[in-house]
Amino acid sequence: MRILSGQDIADFVKERQVAQVRALRQAHKIVPKLAIIRTNPAPVVDSYMKIKREYGADILVDVDVHTVGQADAVALIKTLNDDSSVHGIIVQLPIPDPGKTVEILDAVAVQKDVDGLHSHPVHDAPTPTAILWLLAGYNIELRGKNVLVIGKGRLVGAPLTRMLQASGINVVVAGRQSDLPSLVRQADIVVSAAGAPGLVHADWLKVGTVVVDAGVATDKNGLVGDIDPAARERNDLTITPVRGGVGPLTVCALFDNVIRAAQKTVKK
Repeated sequence: MRILSGQDIADFVKERQVAQVRALRQAHKIVPKLAIIRTNPAPVVDSYMKIKREYGADILVDVDVHTVGQADAVALIKTLNDDSSVHGIIVQLPIPDPGKTVEILDAVAVQKDVDGLHSHPVHDAPTPTAILWLLAGYNIELRGKNVLVIGKGRLVGAPLTRMLQASGINVVVAGRQSDLPSLVRQADIVVSAAGAPGLVHADWLKVGTVVVDAGVATDKNGLVGDIDPAARERNDLTITPVRGGVGPLTVCALFDNVIRAAQKTVKK
């Protein structure tokens, strides 16, 4: 079994980002800043914010967390849109009323929408970017391969599919109601982001399949992915680990967007 470790690649990306942020601070007196809007008191949201705060501190990017009620989120976003010291804004999902998600996300100025979740984004979404970095880092060739993306969500599946298609990659997109056993058996590369524990059975995967588990769900064991744990007992697959696969690179990709947004203010 070959392991696709995102942490190994993330360490190199992080080193490059530190140099970029130092250049912004020293040469242009610009301190990149990410504003996180938190409307959900769930403990898992706190854990995500802690990771982002710690990563920002490591690369010298300021991270401000604003805890507000959902009703006040749009007004706060407008204030942050007008604040030139803020280069990136993210709304930590999920929000209490999911029906308001699009309205709130679209209130973020597109140039500051570093999560790439606006209806008309200018930044690539971090998790799809992380997946592509991971595959490229291990020299996984996508062209001419049967690539299967499971999941059509706005966070991963939909933007990843758009990014792959824009690069000329032939992609098959599947949902939970698709004929997954048949589609998985035909795939050379499987990226699953459905958020359904054990959705992809180990015996569906053919010999040599590259498997990226980008699903996030919870069961009695805590956070889990979409791939049957038995898949990691096989020696004939290339697969992400239970921890340290896509996740570390997703954080890197988010802060790459923040740094890029800050760099654009230099040109202005």
